Amino acid sequence: QVQLVESGGGLVQPGGSLTLTCTASRSIISINDMGWYRQAPGKERELVAVASSGGGTNYADSVKGRFTISRNNAKKTVYLQMNSLLPEYTALYYCHAHKLLYRTDVPTVLDVWGQGTQVTVSS
Repeated sequence: QVQLVESGGGLVQPGGSLTLTCTASRSIISINDMGWYRQAPGKERELVAVASSGGGTNYADSVKGRFTISRNNAKKTVYLQMNSLLPEYTALYYCHAHKLLYRTDVPTVLDVWGQGTQVTVSS
């Protein structure tokens, strides 16, 4: 069984920066996509950014130019650098891994979610 462990959330003023980190809890053979989603109170969970194993990235329009996603496959880690934060970015941010393989004798796990880390942007 694999877990995703997130860190880096917190309270920041508008215009400030935060970096979120997500690491798999055990050794991994491969992960297809790793990314970040967020869910604000009363709203549905939405994609923020995703990084593929091949190096491609994709961002929600609302964060383009402000957020940068990166991953270190050797460290089983994905990062989300968030700059120029806005109050509307306040949400619970979830790490997600798609098609994760950690043992050759078990099936690929299609979706793994972290527990979420709170980001609050407020003055």
